[in-house]
Amino acid sequence: MACPAQKHSNVNSKEDSDHKIDDVSAGSSAEYPDRVSMMEGRLQLQENEITLLKSSLADALRRLRLHDQLIPLLRQQLIAVNPAAARVLNQVFCSDGFSSSRKLSSSSALDGTRHPATSQVGNNIEGENGHYGDNGSLAPMCKPPTYDRATQTELTPLGQDQVLDRVPLALTSDIQSLSLEDALPKGISLTEGSRAKLHRIQGLEEDEEVEKEKDLSRASSVEEPIHPTTIRSLQREDLQDPNGSTESLSSARQTPISGSPAPPKDLPPSPRSGPLSTILEGQNKPLVRRNSEKLAKDPQEKTKKRLDKKAASSANLLTRSPSLESRTKDLIASAGSPGSRRGTQGQSIKMFIRGRPITMYVPSNIQNYDDLRMEPPVEKLELDWVYGYRGRDCRANLYLLASGEAVYFIACVVVLYHINNRTQRHYSKHTDCVRCLTIHPDKVRVASGQTAGVDKDGKPLQPYVHIWDSSTLITLQQIGLGTFERGVGSVAFSFADSGAFLCVIDDSNEHMLSVWDCAKGTKHAEVKSTNEAVFTVEFNPNDSTNIITCGKSHVYFWTLSAGSLTKKQGIFGKYKKPKFIQCFVFSLTGDVLTGDSEGNILTWGKSPGDVKTLGKGAKETFQIMRQTRAHDGSVFTLCMLQGGALLSGGGKDRKIIRWSADLAPERECEIPEMFGAVRCIADVDGEEVLVGTTRNAILRGTFSDGFVAIVQGHVDEMWGLATHPSQDVFLTCGHDRQVCVWNTEEHKLDWCTTLEEYGLCADFCPNGAVVSVGLSTGRWLVLDLQTKDVVSDYTDGNEQLSVMRYSPDGSFLAVGSHDNFIYIYNVTESGRRYSRYGKCNGHSSFITHLDWSKDGKYIMSNSGDYEILYWDIAGGCKLLRNRYESKDREWASYTCVLGFHVMGVWLEGSDGTDINALCRSHNERMVAVADDFCKVHLFQYPCPKPKAPNHIYEGHGSHVTNVRFTHCDSHVLSMGGKDTCILQWRVKRGGTGDSGRDRLHSSSSTSTSSPEP
Repeated sequence: MACPAQKHSNVNSKEDSDHKIDDVSAGSSAEYPDRVSMMEGRLQLQENEITLLKSSLADALRRLRLHDQLIPLLRQQLIAVNPAAARVLNQVFCSDGFSSSRKLSSSSALDGTRHPATSQVGNNIEGENGHYGDNGSLAPMCKPPTYDRATQTELTPLGQDQVLDRVPLALTSDIQSLSLEDALPKGISLTEGSRAKLHRIQGLEEDEEVEKEKDLSRASSVEEPIHPTTIRSLQREDLQDPNGSTESLSSARQTPISGSPAPPKDLPPSPRSGPLSTILEGQNKPLVRRNSEKLAKDPQEKTKKRLDKKAASSANLLTRSPSLESRTKDLIASAGSPGSRRGTQGQSIKMFIRGRPITMYVPSNIQNYDDLRMEPPVEKLELDWVYGYRGRDCRANLYLLASGEAVYFIACVVVLYHINNRTQRHYSKHTDCVRCLTIHPDKVRVASGQTAGVDKDGKPLQPYVHIWDSSTLITLQQIGLGTFERGVGSVAFSFADSGAFLCVIDDSNEHMLSVWDCAKGTKHAEVKSTNEAVFTVEFNPNDSTNIITCGKSHVYFWTLSAGSLTKKQGIFGKYKKPKFIQCFVFSLTGDVLTGDSEGNILTWGKSPGDVKTLGKGAKETFQIMRQTRAHDGSVFTLCMLQGGALLSGGGKDRKIIRWSADLAPERECEIPEMFGAVRCIADVDGEEVLVGTTRNAILRGTFSDGFVAIVQGHVDEMWGLATHPSQDVFLTCGHDRQVCVWNTEEHKLDWCTTLEEYGLCADFCPNGAVVSVGLSTGRWLVLDLQTKDVVSDYTDGNEQLSVMRYSPDGSFLAVGSHDNFIYIYNVTESGRRYSRYGKCNGHSSFITHLDWSKDGKYIMSNSGDYEILYWDIAGGCKLLRNRYESKDREWASYTCVLGFHVMGVWLEGSDGTDINALCRSHNERMVAVADDFCKVHLFQYPCPKPKAPNHIYEGHGSHVTNVRFTHCDSHVLSMGGKDTCILQWRVKRGGTGDSGRDRLHSSSSTSTSSPEP
């Protein structure tokens, strides 16, 4: 999931005179606006792709003209070296509407022919049309595709008459390529003038008019990638004839390189054209040229045909044929002596996300990218602490075990918190959010049910109930896998038979009620309950054949007999029927006490059948015996104490009232407003109680001494997370407008304050005295960590802020906004005074992540459209257009999700929003990743290769929005979105080793990742 607020544009209908579609009239456009909008979008996309394809062709033609000048010299040298080669060349350069120089040029220079040492030259020279040999008159064959990520190719049509295959192997021993110097005899080298022709490739200089160009210009003799904007400028330059007139694109498209048959039509899609793939640039790799289908040039051509015609996407254009960058580098590299210009200079990696190419440059210290070995980190994570409690939307989810531990849940974790020792244990075998909980009569076994959820592919996961031992955390039984729908809403153990049965109500439309044998895990009975909401279920403690459920406008009394269930509805009679029956308990006398949304406690009992009214055979009924006014607003919970006393918890009035056995009020107290209403109550010893609240807090106390919070958490989606630079402290903020500062060692909330708007990002000043918080309105605050006071208040733009980052020395603050700008501030007076220094303008989408260099002079930033930009802050917030120069720069932090060093964290098929955040450890050995599928990953740093092995950790029940290492790398903190849960993971050291940048090995990897429980 991407950042929460993204821009959405409404597509307005265009005039029919501008965009007329044959089969869609003006009336049908109004009738089907969605279809028209979709077709207009597709049309615009294909127009852009056509422009890009034409531009690429113009650049290829320019390169052909360059090689035409070198072909005669090449032929002369080949003939001088080996007369037998002349006969081969005469066969290849047969006159077929081409000049011989044109034939060789199009085969060697343009098509990127490969010549490995172990193969024959003839097997590797391919014509433009995809055929080998002379005229391509025979039926084409298919060349098997390769699936190596760096050299992926498609099925390549080959001519059956491969003339060059007839070259004897002896003649090819000294010929490794068709580069000029490889053809010369030993001891003879190119003249400087001839070499200069190879190096001077016109039109590749940076176009100053393209202000948005983000890729590198040339460094030394290494040419940089050519992107659509640059290609458009090349097109304007190259379509000038010697007299200065401009050629039309259509005429350039028809430059006589004809004579070759039409390209094959039904090629399978490229395996690299998916959402995410990588290409290794700058090396002599097997390359295959693809001809695209001819583009329509008639402006009056039907729009419908243009929509139906499948055009190559920009991603396919850059992958299906060798990139222009690779071809130029191959030409330059082949100009020197064999191996003289090989190696890693100029290497780059292309990663595709949603068809958009992202170029990443290989650092100089990596000699061979292909030989890098990726391993999972030796360190592992272990769940140390869980912050939060799910009280806002769940009932009856707080109990006290015989061990003195309070058991409750949040996200996918059931927490066992020892209220005296202040320690936690965790049951984490659930695969999605836990929704309900109950304890066995022995107060050791626990049953917990979860929601269904979906996997990363959108397929539903089946809900179930786990019965587990709270002392050993071992799962004893899995109940109902494949039976329940959507989730499990309520569970209850029977009491009269020592917990032999478990009653479950699922979240299907009929709210199916089922009874299960706990020992065997088999279903004993099942029946449809009601279409209305069901809140809770319980067995009669004195009779396991009686079950009660309550919910919206109903109380049902069920009887279990011979494997079947029958129900009787409670009769309200003269009493007002409440909208909701929220809870119920059994009194010591066997009566049922319910709490409802009207604030009343109703006492239910059996009444004999009304023989006078209903006649003989009338059955007994359940009716209201007494109504007691209890609270203003709903009665959310009831708790029966030893001795027959009753506790009730109110919603609107936030009161806890103690009642005698005959429902006379004895004592009451009110919960502070900051904690919300009372959600549930658990008895500790008759005097002391635990109280769960609707604002996700658990309180402990008595009526005499009051209550204090022992568990607290956020109540809405969280995004902002920052760790203190020198203390065991971290800060969180979210949509609940709370800013909370937590202590990782004491596992408690240090302080909390409420803001006017909700916070989305934060960062500590390096001195640790203040922290800046970015809000949803473009406003950002600086808070004093000790006094909680706001020491500075600024506003940049009117859109939400997504990232705050101080420079390593604390002299600058960078503020990334959804208005596409990065605002830079000078910081003085120990982080208490700020002045605008400049603004970084160049991103075409909202800022998502940024990091400072170690010297505090440069910034690396990512944006919502997957850009990686570099900025010279010391030089005036200038955009560094030559990104190649930043490949060896060292970064003080690494939180950008796009970059060479973290490319391996992206899974195959990622759509660009699957990773919400990542963080490199301070020792530069690990990378923690927060993804959109409720998982936390731990990778080795750096991890520049796809499918990098990693450790995977579960626990969150929602997208993980942020992740950070503590200042000493002792813990990792991860934060869920909708689950409002903060998980603190302990880093378990797996041994010692070198720093992360030295852990790039030169042998292939055979290790695989292993998920952690």
